[in-house]
Amino acid sequence: MSDLPALPMTFRPSRTRAVLLTAGATILVVITTVAMLLEQLGPGERLSFIFTAALLFGVLLLLARPKVVADETGVTVVNIASRRHLDWAEILKVNLRPGDPWVFLDLSDGTSLPALGIQPGIAKQRAIEDARTLRALAEARAIREPGGHRDEHQG
Repeated sequence: MSDLPALPMTFRPSRTRAVLLTAGATILVVITTVAMLLEQLGPGERLSFIFTAALLFGVLLLLARPKVVADETGVTVVNIASRRHLDWAEILKVNLRPGDPWVFLDLSDGTSLPALGIQPGIAKQRAIEDARTLRALAEARAIREPGGHRDEHQG
């Protein structure tokens, strides 16, 4: 188990995040500049331009929010509009199948939780490595249930 990374560890789509934040800041600056330079606009119209630019920037900030944080107590999945902490024992399997838009966590309650913090998007190899790392951490840190119940779900 010495090849496992030290915790805490944060997984996030860094390239996608950089693109989203750069685009958001650029949109905000360009639209605000245009609003200020157009002399025929009144104060209300300028304000509506700037408000629209800020709204677009806010949406791109939300899209850049996803991450997965692994620590000693478990995994915290932060998606666009939600945040959920899971104990290691709750994670039965970490899946990233070909064509999946992001990692899915199969949970002990029978549900599956999307983890948008690991997504192939524009960094496919990085996402595959991150999924493997998270899978290894989950397998190493999970508490095995008596009678092999956990292994039945590993399929």
